[in-house]
Amino acid sequence: MATYSAVMSSSLMQTYEPLNQLKPLADNLWMVDGPIIRMDFPLGFKMPFPTRMVIVRLPNGDLWVHSPTEPTDELFAEIDALGRVRHLVAPNSIHYWYLPHWTERYPEARTYGVAGLTDTAKREIRIDETLSESTPADWQDMFETIIFSGSVISEAVFFHRPSRTLIVTDLIENFEPGKIRSGWLRWFLGLVGIVDPDGKMPLDLRMTFWRKGETLRRQVHQMIGWKPDRVIMAHGRPYLENGTAELRRAFRWVKGVS
Repeated sequence: MATYSAVMSSSLMQTYEPLNQLKPLADNLWMVDGPIIRMDFPLGFKMPFPTRMVIVRLPNGDLWVHSPTEPTDELFAEIDALGRVRHLVAPNSIHYWYLPHWTERYPEARTYGVAGLTDTAKREIRIDETLSESTPADWQDMFETIIFSGSVISEAVFFHRPSRTLIVTDLIENFEPGKIRSGWLRWFLGLVGIVDPDGKMPLDLRMTFWRKGETLRRQVHQMIGWKPDRVIMAHGRPYLENGTAELRRAFRWVKGVS
């Protein structure tokens, strides 16, 4: 997964139109669907991923931006009308690529990333604070946080208390068959367990946690214990209702979850 490139459409997969526009989910909570990202895998294979970010307006009017996607001038203008961007979150080891675009636009914003991200990132990025389960003071009243640390990929998940929304990145992927134009890609994504209506953690990502079973079980139970109403992920159809039930289903492969 060395490089990324963005395209507005893909011969293999459809996007979530309209792109680069704020989509309200609840009070002070929006998501933005971005263009397709093509991730370069070994042997020249380019895997398409639809992208999504989440924006939260904090009580003081500042904006918290999760997994920033490729921006446009129109999107920046729409966001500026909401409030001041002050928190930019790179939530896992591979969701950081467009952070420099956002720090250039909002140089006073504080940036957050998982441990070791600046060492593994394939481009230069600025991380001001390492994410941990001690939520930063500026937004600790709004969120609960868990850090899932795998052997290859680490991810921070966030529970937005006011809207009862769980925000994940790659811990669940949920590609809709109707948006996958390629038959072989539909087959492959089904093989790794990330096709709607049974989206889950991708098989390769699960393998990075196989030696951390007890910690994984505890953390998954903690997420379920938050009883989210909705679950928003970066790739595929989000769960806008029945969030807790979907979470239990997606993690039923974890011992003790049913």
